[in-house]
Amino acid sequence: MDDKHISSEFIYRGVDVTVILLTLFLGSPYTNFYNIEGYLLAGLSAVMIFGLVGRFTDIYTSWSGRPLRDEAVRVTIAWLITFLTLVFIAFITKTSEQFSRVVLVAWLLVTPILLITARFILRKLFAHLRRLGVNNRSVAIVGMTQNGLHFARDLENRPEYGYNVVGFYDDRTDRIHEEVLNHYPHLGNFEDMIASARNGEWDQIYIALPVEARKRMLHLLDELSDTATPVRLLPDYFTTNLLHSKFIEIADNPVLCIYDSPFSANNAFIKRVEDLVLGSIILLLISPIMLAIAVAVKITSKGPVLFKQTRYGQKGEKIRVWKFRSMTVCEDGDTVTQATRGDSRYTKIGEFLRKTSLDELPQFFNVLQGTMSIVGPRPHAVAHNEQYRSIIPGYMLRHLVKPGITGWAQVNGWRGETNTVYKMRKRVEFDLEYMREWSLWLDLKIIFLTIFRAFTDKNAY
Repeated sequence: MDDKHISSEFIYRGVDVTVILLTLFLGSPYTNFYNIEGYLLAGLSAVMIFGLVGRFTDIYTSWSGRPLRDEAVRVTIAWLITFLTLVFIAFITKTSEQFSRVVLVAWLLVTPILLITARFILRKLFAHLRRLGVNNRSVAIVGMTQNGLHFARDLENRPEYGYNVVGFYDDRTDRIHEEVLNHYPHLGNFEDMIASARNGEWDQIYIALPVEARKRMLHLLDELSDTATPVRLLPDYFTTNLLHSKFIEIADNPVLCIYDSPFSANNAFIKRVEDLVLGSIILLLISPIMLAIAVAVKITSKGPVLFKQTRYGQKGEKIRVWKFRSMTVCEDGDTVTQATRGDSRYTKIGEFLRKTSLDELPQFFNVLQGTMSIVGPRPHAVAHNEQYRSIIPGYMLRHLVKPGITGWAQVNGWRGETNTVYKMRKRVEFDLEYMREWSLWLDLKIIFLTIFRAFTDKNAY
C-alpha cells in the first residue's frame, strides 16, 4: 500500500479494533459471571488474530473501485477464522467455562455485521471526499487508443474511485481526434511523457498501446524504468488472453499454456483434499435432510427417488450426475427440455426442491466418487452441450476441470434456465473466469455465497 493510503489502512484497522472490542464488552457485564480479565484477554487476542488473518485475506489493501460484496465476504470469513481459533484455544486450555455462551454467540453474529456496516460507511465517506478532490490520484494515459479512451471514460464516470485522468500522451497524429481533445488534453509526445515521469508529475501512468506497437512499448518501458512513477499496462483483447494464461517450463524452456487446466499437480491435490474433507463433513450434516427429502419424493409421486442424468465431466468424458427427482419425466436423451418457471412436469414438491437447490444434494456422492467437485462449472445435459459448443467460443474449455455442484456463475446470478444464447454466454464467461482465477480462497468464498443465496435466487426454478 503506497504512502497515500497508509492513513486509510490505519483508519480501517482502528475501526475494526473498536468494533471487535466494543461488541464483546457491551454484552459482557450483563452476564451472571463477569470475568473482566478473561474477556479482555479474549478481546485482545481476537484483535491480534483478526489483524493477522486480515493481512492474508487482503482486507486492508486498497479496495477503491472493487465491490463491497467481495470485501464483505473476506471480512466475514476472516472473523469466522478468528472466532473458531479462539474457541479452539479456549478448548485446549480448558477455559471455555469462563465465558457466557450467550455473549459468545452474540459476539460471533453481531461483529461481522458491524464490521461490514462500518466499511460501508467509510466507503461512502471516502467516496465523497474523492468527489471533492481529496486524496485523488492523477493518471496519465499513453496512447490515444480505443482501449485507453474506454478506460478514461470509465474512470471519469466513477469519481468515487479517486482517479483523475489528466490527459493523453501520443506522438501519432492520426490517433489524436478533435472529439477527444475537447474532452481530454493532449499532453505531448512520448518524450514529454518520459520527462514528466522523471519529474514525478503524475501518480500513475497507464500504457494503452496496441500489441502491434511492441517495439515502441519496450522502448518506453525501458525509459520509464529510470523513473519512480508507477507504470501499468492496459492490455488489449489479445494481450488479455495471454495474461490469463500461465507459464510452465519444459526442458528448461518457458512454455505459455493458452488452453490448459488451471490446476497444477499441487493445486489438483489441494482441490481434491478440499472436496473430500468438506464433502464428507457436509454429507454428514445434511444426511437427515436428504433422508427426509427421499421419503417425501417417494410418497408424493411415482418413480425413482434419484434421477441420474448423463452429462459431460472433466476432459469431456460422460458421467452420471445424481439428483433427487423433481419432475414426472426423466429425460436423458438427444433432446432435453429445460425446466421453466411453473413447469407442468414438476412433482408436488419438485418446484420447491429446484428453487432451493435441495434436488442437487445427492451430487455430494459424485464429489466423493471423484467425478465432480463441490465448486466448478455446472454440468449441462449432453444435448445442451452439443447445442452450445458450436455457438459460443470457448464453451468446451469448461471441461478442462471437474464440473461442480455450485460455481462462480451461479453465485453471480447466472443460474436457472438459459433460454437465450446471451444467458449461456454469460454463464460461460464466469466459468472461464473462475478457471483463470482459481484459488482455495475463491472456492471457500463461492461455498459461503451459495449457502446464503440458495433460498433467495429469483432465477432458481
